[in-house]
Amino acid sequence: MTELPLDQVRTLLAVVDEGTFDAAAGALHVTPSAVSQRVKALEQRTGRVLLMRTKPVRPTESGEIVVRFARQLARLERDAHDELGMTGSGEPTRLSIAVNSDSLATWFLPALTRVPQELRLSFELLREDEGRTAALLREGLVMAAVTSSPDPVTGCSVRPLGRMRYLPVASPGFAEKWLCGLATPLREVIADAPVVAFDRHDELQDRFVRTLRRGHRASALRHYVPTSEGYVDAVAAGMGWGLVPEVQAAPLLRAGRLVRLDADRIVAVPLFWQQWKLDFPALAAVADTVAAAAALALDSGQRT
Repeated sequence: MTELPLDQVRTLLAVVDEGTFDAAAGALHVTPSAVSQRVKALEQRTGRVLLMRTKPVRPTESGEIVVRFARQLARLERDAHDELGMTGSGEPTRLSIAVNSDSLATWFLPALTRVPQELRLSFELLREDEGRTAALLREGLVMAAVTSSPDPVTGCSVRPLGRMRYLPVASPGFAEKWLCGLATPLREVIADAPVVAFDRHDELQDRFVRTLRRGHRASALRHYVPTSEGYVDAVAAGMGWGLVPEVQAAPLLRAGRLVRLDADRIVAVPLFWQQWKLDFPALAAVADTVAAAAALALDSGQRT
């Protein structure tokens, strides 16, 4: 079996993390020529192009495999140093996790506060759409992710968390102006009403419209508001209708600032926890804590 020299693997990781060969050279305290030679040697050894020479540098699909291996190797090396008492720095363990904005704004942060403090964990959270967080795992950028994908990324395990429930809502004034005060069947007016979306990857509102009227989607008159709290504020302010997490919508519905557009319909998004398959007690403890919090905060799927 062809071995992957550790200095070459670490160099590839440095180039990906730093974004350029020159920056990686500075981080590794070697010359840019040495960095280039190591990467080329690794590509020759694997028989694959590992990097796209863009700015910043991006790993290819094959490069993502090596980057993921490099991060896991670094994690195992730190664990070994800890167990051998070789660290001496007292630095906390850093965990990188990808999580979608709505989970981050509702149940996920309280979950992290329940992780035992004696583990001395430092969290690095990367916010991304739940349909895209698995890509960060695949690229080796994070160790775990809250994702909508039940299909495990290579080298990862997966466990269900529950379903996040979204309610179709709008401000009372918006409903009166654009939706005929909800007196007309929603399917006849919803596709023409302004809509609020999280970003250009957000298809949740389109999915909802298709449940009402096959072949249709939400209006082209749409506003993009890429924060969970800002999204709710935009809908409550009357910029458009939208699908808001039930836990965020509930107090505004009680206060009369929002109205439900359909009392019977919801959109439920299944969420899963994916993480590296490593014998890493700290990561296992976080996974158990997150799963326990999700069981309380999310829909189990047994109700509609």
